[in-house]
Amino acid sequence: MNLPDSMTYIDHGTGGGAEVLRLSTGTLPAIAPDEVLIRVQAAGINRPDVLQRSGAYPPPKGASPVLGLEVAGEVAAAGAAVSQWRVGDRVCGLTNGGGYAEYCAVPASQCLRWPTGYDAVRAAALPETYFTVWANLFQRGGLKRGETVLIHGGTSGIGVTAIKLAAAFGATAYATAGSDAKCAACKDFGAAEAINYRTRDFADEIKRLTEQRGVDVVLDMVGAPYFTRNISCLAMDGRLVMIAFLEGSKPDGVDLLPIMVRRLTVTGSTMRPRTTAEKGALAASLAAEVWPLLDAGTCAPAIHAVMPLAEVAAAHRLMESSAHIGKIILRVVS
Repeated sequence: MNLPDSMTYIDHGTGGGAEVLRLSTGTLPAIAPDEVLIRVQAAGINRPDVLQRSGAYPPPKGASPVLGLEVAGEVAAAGAAVSQWRVGDRVCGLTNGGGYAEYCAVPASQCLRWPTGYDAVRAAALPETYFTVWANLFQRGGLKRGETVLIHGGTSGIGVTAIKLAAAFGATAYATAGSDAKCAACKDFGAAEAINYRTRDFADEIKRLTEQRGVDVVLDMVGAPYFTRNISCLAMDGRLVMIAFLEGSKPDGVDLLPIMVRRLTVTGSTMRPRTTAEKGALAASLAAEVWPLLDAGTCAPAIHAVMPLAEVAAAHRLMESSAHIGKIILRVVS
Protein backbone atom coordinates (compact mmCIF):
# COMPACT_ATOMS: atom_id res chain seq x y z
CA MET A 1 0.00 0.00 0.00
CA ASN A 2 1.44 3.36 -1.04
CA LEU A 3 1.59 5.75 1.89
CA PRO A 4 1.15 9.52 1.58
CA ASP A 5 3.69 12.04 2.85
CA SER A 6 1.22 13.59 5.29
CA MET A 7 -2.15 13.01 6.92
CA THR A 8 -5.08 14.90 8.39
CA TYR A 9 -5.65 14.61 12.11
CA ILE A 10 -7.52 16.42 14.87
CA ASP A 11 -5.45 18.80 16.97
CA HIS A 12 -6.75 19.93 20.37
CA GLY A 13 -3.91 22.34 21.07
CA THR A 14 -3.39 23.05 24.76
CA GLY A 15 -6.90 21.86 25.59
CA GLY A 16 -10.22 23.42 26.50
CA GLY A 17 -13.80 23.20 25.26
CA ALA A 18 -14.95 21.42 22.13
CA GLU A 19 -14.18 24.55 20.11
CA VAL A 20 -10.42 23.85 20.37
CA LEU A 21 -10.72 20.79 18.12
CA ARG A 22 -9.55 21.51 14.61
CA LEU A 23 -8.34 19.75 11.48
CA SER A 24 -4.58 19.83 11.07
CA THR A 25 -1.94 18.26 8.84
CA GLY A 26 1.07 16.33 10.07
CA THR A 27 3.35 13.40 9.39
CA LEU A 28 2.27 9.78 9.62
CA PRO A 29 3.15 8.07 12.91
CA ALA A 30 6.19 5.81 12.90
CA ILE A 31 5.52 2.21 13.90
CA ALA A 32 7.50 0.06 16.31
CA PRO A 33 8.43 -3.52 15.34
CA ASP A 34 5.35 -4.89 17.17
CA GLU A 35 2.90 -2.36 15.72
CA VAL A 36 0.75 -1.98 12.63
CA LEU A 37 -0.13 1.24 10.85
CA ILE A 38 -3.87 1.39 10.28
CA ARG A 39 -5.42 3.48 7.53
CA VAL A 40 -8.30 4.69 9.65
CA GLN A 41 -11.78 4.60 8.16
CA ALA A 42 -13.72 5.22 11.38
CA ALA A 43 -12.90 6.13 14.97
CA GLY A 44 -15.00 5.93 18.12
CA ILE A 45 -15.52 8.77 20.60
CA ASN A 46 -15.28 8.00 24.31
CA ARG A 47 -15.48 9.88 27.61
CA PRO A 48 -11.70 9.74 28.12
CA ASP A 49 -11.31 11.68 24.86
CA VAL A 50 -13.43 14.49 26.30
CA LEU A 51 -11.42 14.46 29.53
CA GLN A 52 -8.11 14.52 27.63
CA ARG A 53 -9.32 17.37 25.41
CA SER A 54 -10.26 19.41 28.48
CA GLY A 55 -6.87 18.81 30.10
CA ALA A 56 -8.11 16.50 32.86
CA TYR A 57 -6.68 13.22 31.52
CA PRO A 58 -3.15 13.50 30.08
CA PRO A 59 -1.98 10.57 27.95
CA PRO A 60 0.45 8.08 29.49
CA LYS A 61 4.16 8.50 28.84
CA GLY A 62 5.02 7.47 25.30
CA ALA A 63 1.42 7.50 24.03
CA SER A 64 0.30 9.62 21.10
CA PRO A 65 -0.93 13.06 22.19
CA VAL A 66 -3.63 12.87 19.52
CA LEU A 67 -7.12 11.96 20.78
CA GLY A 68 -8.79 8.67 19.94
CA LEU A 69 -8.72 5.27 21.66
CA GLU A 70 -10.40 3.02 19.08
CA VAL A 71 -10.27 2.75 15.31
CA ALA A 72 -11.20 0.51 12.41
CA GLY A 73 -9.64 0.36 8.99
CA GLU A 74 -7.07 -1.46 6.88
CA VAL A 75 -3.52 -2.41 7.77
CA ALA A 76 -1.31 -0.10 5.73
CA ALA A 77 2.05 -1.30 7.07
CA ALA A 78 3.31 -3.80 9.61
CA GLY A 79 6.37 -3.80 11.86
CA ALA A 80 9.13 -6.34 11.46
CA ALA A 81 7.95 -8.42 14.43
CA VAL A 82 4.32 -8.62 13.34
CA SER A 83 3.19 -11.98 12.00
CA GLN A 84 -0.57 -12.07 12.63
CA TRP A 85 -1.57 -9.22 10.30
CA ARG A 86 -0.78 -8.37 6.69
CA VAL A 87 -1.17 -5.24 4.63
CA GLY A 88 -4.81 -4.99 3.54
CA ASP A 89 -6.29 -6.84 6.52
CA ARG A 90 -9.39 -5.21 7.96
CA VAL A 91 -8.93 -4.69 11.67
CA CYS A 92 -10.24 -2.72 14.60
CA GLY A 93 -7.90 -1.76 17.37
CA LEU A 94 -7.70 -0.48 20.91
CA THR A 95 -5.20 2.33 20.46
CA ASN A 96 -2.87 4.02 22.91
CA GLY A 97 -3.99 7.31 21.39
CA GLY A 98 -3.95 8.77 17.90
CA GLY A 99 -7.29 7.53 16.60
CA TYR A 100 -8.63 10.88 15.35
CA ALA A 101 -6.41 10.73 12.29
CA GLU A 102 -6.16 9.22 8.84
CA TYR A 103 -3.40 6.87 10.02
CA CYS A 104 -2.82 5.41 13.49
CA ALA A 105 -0.06 3.20 14.95
CA VAL A 106 -1.48 0.39 17.09
CA PRO A 107 0.22 -2.58 18.81
CA ALA A 108 -0.61 -5.60 16.65
CA SER A 109 -1.77 -7.62 19.65
CA GLN A 110 -4.42 -4.98 20.45
CA CYS A 111 -6.11 -5.46 17.07
CA LEU A 112 -8.99 -7.76 16.17
CA ARG A 113 -10.55 -8.65 12.84
CA TRP A 114 -13.85 -7.12 11.79
CA PRO A 115 -16.67 -9.47 12.81
CA THR A 116 -18.61 -11.14 10.01
CA GLY A 117 -20.77 -8.65 8.11
CA TYR A 118 -19.33 -5.58 9.83
CA ASP A 119 -18.22 -2.39 8.11
CA ALA A 120 -15.67 0.07 9.50
CA VAL A 121 -18.24 2.11 11.41
CA ARG A 122 -19.59 -0.88 13.34
CA ALA A 123 -16.11 -2.29 13.90
CA ALA A 124 -14.86 1.03 15.28
CA ALA A 125 -17.62 0.94 17.89
CA LEU A 126 -16.18 -2.21 19.48
CA PRO A 127 -12.72 -1.94 21.04
CA GLU A 128 -12.95 0.55 23.91
CA THR A 129 -16.24 -0.65 25.35
CA TYR A 130 -15.79 -4.39 24.73
CA PHE A 131 -12.27 -4.43 26.18
CA THR A 132 -13.47 -2.42 29.19
CA VAL A 133 -16.60 -4.46 29.90
CA TRP A 134 -14.87 -7.80 29.41
CA ALA A 135 -11.97 -6.84 31.69
CA ASN A 136 -14.13 -5.36 34.43
CA LEU A 137 -17.55 -7.00 34.44
CA PHE A 138 -16.44 -10.52 33.55
CA GLN A 139 -12.83 -10.78 34.66
CA ARG A 140 -12.64 -8.54 37.74
CA GLY A 141 -16.35 -8.75 38.57
CA GLY A 142 -16.57 -12.46 37.81
CA LEU A 143 -20.11 -12.24 36.44
CA LYS A 144 -21.43 -15.73 35.74
CA ARG A 145 -24.47 -17.39 34.23
CA GLY A 146 -27.46 -17.20 36.56
CA GLU A 147 -26.18 -14.14 38.43
CA THR A 148 -27.63 -10.61 38.53
CA VAL A 149 -25.96 -7.30 37.74
CA LEU A 150 -26.85 -3.63 38.08
CA ILE A 151 -25.37 -1.53 35.27
CA HIS A 152 -25.31 2.23 35.71
CA GLY A 153 -25.47 4.44 32.62
CA GLY A 154 -27.30 1.79 30.66
CA THR A 155 -27.48 3.75 27.40
CA SER A 156 -23.82 4.78 27.30
CA GLY A 157 -21.49 2.83 25.05
CA ILE A 158 -20.23 0.91 28.10
CA GLY A 159 -23.76 0.39 29.41
CA VAL A 160 -25.15 -1.00 26.16
CA THR A 161 -22.21 -3.38 25.82
CA ALA A 162 -22.53 -4.53 29.43
CA ILE A 163 -26.27 -5.18 29.11
CA LYS A 164 -25.87 -7.14 25.88
CA LEU A 165 -22.93 -9.24 27.04
CA ALA A 166 -24.51 -9.95 30.44
CA ALA A 167 -27.66 -11.21 28.75
CA ALA A 168 -25.69 -13.23 26.19
CA PHE A 169 -23.76 -15.00 28.93
CA GLY A 170 -26.87 -15.90 30.89
CA ALA A 171 -26.96 -13.21 33.57
CA THR A 172 -29.91 -11.00 34.48
CA ALA A 173 -29.15 -7.32 33.92
CA TYR A 174 -30.79 -4.32 35.56
CA ALA A 175 -29.84 -0.85 34.42
CA THR A 176 -30.20 2.80 35.35
CA ALA A 177 -30.79 5.63 32.91
CA GLY A 178 -31.90 9.26 33.04
CA SER A 179 -35.22 9.17 31.19
CA ASP A 180 -38.14 6.86 30.51
CA ALA A 181 -37.12 6.73 26.84
CA LYS A 182 -33.61 5.65 27.78
CA CYS A 183 -35.00 3.07 30.18
CA ALA A 184 -37.10 1.64 27.36
CA ALA A 185 -33.95 1.43 25.23
CA CYS A 186 -32.14 -0.46 28.00
CA LYS A 187 -34.92 -3.05 28.01
CA ASP A 188 -34.71 -3.31 24.21
CA PHE A 189 -30.99 -4.05 24.61
CA GLY A 190 -31.76 -6.93 26.97
CA ALA A 191 -32.12 -5.50 30.48
CA ALA A 192 -34.74 -7.25 32.59
CA GLU A 193 -35.70 -3.90 34.09
CA ALA A 194 -34.46 -0.33 33.86
CA ILE A 195 -34.70 2.34 36.57
CA ASN A 196 -35.08 6.05 35.86
CA TYR A 197 -32.70 7.41 38.49
CA ARG A 198 -34.28 10.86 38.23
CA THR A 199 -37.65 9.62 39.47
CA ARG A 200 -36.86 6.46 41.48
CA ASP A 201 -34.21 5.46 43.99
CA PHE A 202 -32.24 2.70 42.30
CA ALA A 203 -31.24 1.05 45.59
CA ASP A 204 -34.86 0.73 46.70
CA GLU A 205 -35.84 -0.59 43.27
CA ILE A 206 -33.07 -3.20 43.22
CA LYS A 207 -34.15 -4.49 46.62
CA ARG A 208 -37.72 -4.72 45.38
CA LEU A 209 -36.78 -6.40 42.10
CA THR A 210 -34.58 -8.98 43.83
CA GLU A 211 -36.94 -9.58 46.78
CA GLN A 212 -34.42 -7.94 49.14
CA ARG A 213 -31.55 -10.25 48.08
CA GLY A 214 -29.58 -7.69 46.07
CA VAL A 215 -27.51 -8.19 42.94
CA ASP A 216 -24.27 -10.12 42.57
CA VAL A 217 -22.41 -7.36 40.73
CA VAL A 218 -22.70 -3.58 40.32
CA LEU A 219 -20.87 -1.90 37.43
CA ASP A 220 -20.44 1.80 38.23
CA MET A 221 -18.89 4.82 36.55
CA VAL A 222 -20.56 7.54 38.64
CA GLY A 223 -18.44 7.22 41.77
CA ALA A 224 -18.75 8.93 45.13
CA PRO A 225 -22.47 9.87 45.22
CA TYR A 226 -23.47 6.27 44.42
CA PHE A 227 -20.99 4.40 46.62
CA THR A 228 -23.14 3.80 49.71
CA ARG A 229 -26.23 2.90 47.68
CA ASN A 230 -24.17 0.61 45.44
CA ILE A 231 -22.97 -1.25 48.54
CA SER A 232 -26.55 -1.53 49.79
CA CYS A 233 -27.58 -3.08 46.45
CA LEU A 234 -25.16 -6.00 46.72
CA ALA A 235 -26.08 -9.51 47.80
CA MET A 236 -23.89 -11.66 50.04
CA ASP A 237 -20.47 -12.09 48.36
CA GLY A 238 -21.38 -9.31 45.91
CA ARG A 239 -18.84 -7.34 43.88
CA LEU A 240 -18.76 -3.61 43.19
CA VAL A 241 -16.72 -2.81 40.08
CA MET A 242 -15.81 0.83 39.45
CA ILE A 243 -14.56 1.95 36.05
CA ALA A 244 -14.85 5.75 36.27
CA PHE A 245 -15.62 8.58 38.69
CA LEU A 246 -17.78 10.95 36.67
CA GLU A 247 -19.00 12.63 39.85
CA GLY A 248 -15.99 12.24 42.11
CA SER A 249 -13.89 9.59 43.83
CA LYS A 250 -14.17 10.56 47.52
CA PRO A 251 -17.46 9.51 49.13
CA ASP A 252 -18.38 11.17 52.40
CA GLY A 253 -19.57 9.33 55.50
CA VAL A 254 -18.95 5.81 54.19
CA ASP A 255 -19.75 2.94 56.57
CA LEU A 256 -17.40 0.06 55.77
CA LEU A 257 -19.16 -2.45 58.01
CA PRO A 258 -21.46 -3.90 55.28
CA ILE A 259 -18.38 -4.82 53.23
CA MET A 260 -17.16 -7.04 56.03
CA VAL A 261 -20.53 -8.42 57.16
CA ARG A 262 -21.68 -9.38 53.65
CA ARG A 263 -18.20 -10.41 52.40
CA LEU A 264 -18.28 -7.84 49.61
CA THR A 265 -15.55 -7.10 47.11
CA VAL A 266 -14.84 -3.55 45.96
CA THR A 267 -12.63 -3.41 42.88
CA GLY A 268 -12.06 -1.52 39.68
CA SER A 269 -9.51 -0.80 37.00
CA THR A 270 -8.44 1.52 34.23
CA MET A 271 -7.66 0.41 30.69
CA ARG A 272 -5.27 2.91 29.16
CA PRO A 273 -2.29 2.43 31.55
CA ARG A 274 -2.26 -1.35 31.05
CA THR A 275 0.71 -2.84 29.26
CA THR A 276 0.63 -4.05 25.68
CA ALA A 277 0.87 -7.63 26.97
CA GLU A 278 -2.15 -7.13 29.23
CA LYS A 279 -4.23 -5.56 26.47
CA GLY A 280 -3.10 -8.27 24.07
CA ALA A 281 -4.29 -10.94 26.48
CA LEU A 282 -7.67 -9.21 26.66
CA ALA A 283 -7.86 -9.12 22.88
CA ALA A 284 -7.14 -12.85 22.70
CA SER A 285 -9.84 -13.56 25.27
CA LEU A 286 -12.34 -11.43 23.37
CA ALA A 287 -11.46 -13.19 20.12
CA ALA A 288 -12.19 -16.56 21.73
CA GLU A 289 -15.25 -15.71 23.83
CA VAL A 290 -17.03 -12.67 22.36
CA TRP A 291 -16.18 -12.40 18.66
CA PRO A 292 -18.10 -15.61 17.84
CA LEU A 293 -21.21 -13.92 19.27
CA LEU A 294 -20.61 -10.87 17.10
CA ASP A 295 -20.08 -13.12 14.06
CA ALA A 296 -23.47 -14.69 14.81
CA GLY A 297 -25.18 -11.29 14.85
CA THR A 298 -25.69 -10.95 18.61
CA CYS A 299 -24.29 -8.40 21.08
CA ALA A 300 -23.78 -5.83 18.30
CA PRO A 301 -22.97 -2.25 19.31
CA ALA A 302 -25.70 0.38 19.20
CA ILE A 303 -24.64 3.39 17.13
CA HIS A 304 -26.32 6.70 17.85
CA ALA A 305 -24.57 8.97 15.34
CA VAL A 306 -21.91 8.89 12.63
CA MET A 307 -20.24 12.22 11.85
CA PRO A 308 -17.43 13.23 9.50
CA LEU A 309 -14.05 13.93 11.05
CA ALA A 310 -14.46 17.64 10.36
CA GLU A 311 -17.49 17.72 12.70
CA VAL A 312 -15.58 16.38 15.68
CA ALA A 313 -16.47 19.39 17.84
CA ALA A 314 -20.18 18.69 17.38
CA ALA A 315 -19.54 15.03 18.17
CA HIS A 316 -17.83 15.97 21.44
CA ARG A 317 -20.67 18.30 22.37
CA LEU A 318 -23.10 15.45 21.77
CA MET A 319 -21.03 13.19 24.04
CA GLU A 320 -20.99 15.86 26.75
CA SER A 321 -24.77 16.36 26.50
CA SER A 322 -25.40 12.69 27.37
CA ALA A 323 -28.33 12.80 24.93
CA HIS A 324 -26.98 9.88 22.93
CA ILE A 325 -27.96 6.22 23.20
CA GLY A 326 -24.99 4.07 22.26
CA LYS A 327 -21.85 5.03 20.38
CA ILE A 328 -20.80 8.17 18.54
CA ILE A 329 -18.49 7.44 15.59
CA LEU A 330 -16.30 9.64 13.40
CA ARG A 331 -16.06 8.67 9.74
CA VAL A 332 -12.46 9.41 8.80
CA VAL A 333 -11.93 8.15 5.25
CA SER A 334 -14.09 5.98 3.00
